[in-house]
Amino acid sequence: MGTITERISEYIRDILTGWVLSSLESLFGDLNNKVGMITGTVSQSPETWNPAIFNMIRNVSDTVIVPIAGMAITGVLCYELISVVIDKNNMHEIESWFIFRYLFKACIAVFLLTHTVDIVMGIFEIGSTVTARAGGFIGGSTNINIGPTLVSMYSTQMAAMTLGELFGLGIQIFIASFLLQIMAVLIIVVIYGRLIEIYIYVSIAPLSFATLANREWGNIGINYVQGLLALSFQGFFMMICVGIYAALVSNVTVSGDLNGALWSVIGYSVLLIFSLFKVGSVSKAIFGAHQ
Repeated sequence: MGTITERISEYIRDILTGWVLSSLESLFGDLNNKVGMITGTVSQSPETWNPAIFNMIRNVSDTVIVPIAGMAITGVLCYELISVVIDKNNMHEIESWFIFRYLFKACIAVFLLTHTVDIVMGIFEIGSTVTARAGGFIGGSTNINIGPTLVSMYSTQMAAMTLGELFGLGIQIFIASFLLQIMAVLIIVVIYGRLIEIYIYVSIAPLSFATLANREWGNIGINYVQGLLALSFQGFFMMICVGIYAALVSNVTVSGDLNGALWSVIGYSVLLIFSLFKVGSVSKAIFGAHQ
């Protein structure tokens, strides 16, 4: 009976040991790929990231939003003309330069409407250039390479562990792997969520730019431009977060406490995710865009 029990225990030990070691080898692979994906994605403009989506958004904007924006500009210019007439005593006190100012404002309004997408893309190109340059200056690798070290050191320790300790270690590795998988998904959510927000901004751009011709309604267009700047430089702030994360991860050592090193990396990864989710509100606060 004792021999059968020992064989069963040894069989379970071999299964647990093999599963733990294989899990440690691939523990940080998916997270490394997703973190590395940040640097390659946030520096792209919406036009280069997915041309098919951008062309669809531009067509929708040109066919649906531009006509509405044209009517909005017409209403704004009529309102401006009525305001001038009323303010100048039914044009009895009006001077010739008021007419030229009105015509100049109308020309600017039409120019902004016809070149809205070019202006919006120019703003994003500025942000993409800054982000790409920041990626070149921010040093440090974001890859977590402590997996092989953990495997070699854990394999030595697991030989002296009881079956109960192996079960506890397996549960711990399972929880860590599950958390890292969630973090990898959250990174995708942050990256693609920003891109979807950018495309939404681009789609409505003509209507927002149409309000810039009026003093009372101009706050809509000004806040829109501030939001564009915030979205454009959000990639730069993401790169700052990745740089801080790389510096923290590079200082992790496993020579002492193996469990401490493992959970330190997971803690830094949680901090990275939290920072990436906060970057949007921080960027809007910096550029004064209203929430």
